[in-house]
Amino acid sequence: MIEVHDLRKKYVTASGKPTVAVDGLSLVVQPGEVYGLLGPNGAGKTTTLKMLATLIKPDSGTIRVDGVDAATNPLGVRARLAYVPAEAGLPPQLSPREIVRLFGAIQGVSDPGPRAVAMLERLGAGSYLNTPCGDLSTGMKRRVVLARALIHDPQVLMLDEPTDGLDVLGRRDVLELVRGQAEAGRTIILSSHIMIEVERVVDRLGIVAHGRMAAEGTLAEILAESGKSTLDDAFVHLVHPEDRA
Repeated sequence: MIEVHDLRKKYVTASGKPTVAVDGLSLVVQPGEVYGLLGPNGAGKTTTLKMLATLIKPDSGTIRVDGVDAATNPLGVRARLAYVPAEAGLPPQLSPREIVRLFGAIQGVSDPGPRAVAMLERLGAGSYLNTPCGDLSTGMKRRVVLARALIHDPQVLMLDEPTDGLDVLGRRDVLELVRGQAEAGRTIILSSHIMIEVERVVDRLGIVAHGRMAAEGTLAEILAESGKSTLDDAFVHLVHPEDRA
């Protein structure tokens, strides 16, 4: 479903210094798979997701989503995926119904009003259809953001820190939603720094350091490669080799 080959992206800082954010990254994600994208702050995770979502252009490399090339047909890629950033970005005066219906119209959904209501109800936000988003809890806002992302029935869902700012119950609910979307056939890339959450929902994971893939595989394969018994310890071992005993 997702094929990334030799992806590269360089930025120039305010001081004029070039910074390599993504440096030859390659990965493949299969249909219906939950793929965890892990890495320390500044490793290039969010930049990678934004390139996959065609929000920024790579300097080089290729991206294909469901066989569609992101460079030659970015609108075709956007029609097949939804990107959920870490920030909710919900207008505080608008209601969940208004926001999701609007995004449905933008995505070309026929008669988006009833579909928006159905999607919000499916995600547990049905009691807040007409509540201004500024009055919603953080957990409920995440549900609205997910409904907004899913309104056009995308094949691929990319989530950047989806449980950030949530309490224990909110985190559990979002993870159950992620697993449910995979069981419904969607391909999911999940970026998170909370290892125990990753362990619960992913099928495979890639660990990125300095814009490169440091390790990739199932949890069992990552643990075996690192010689560690927990993902926390494996992560530190792989991204901070200077700390190895």
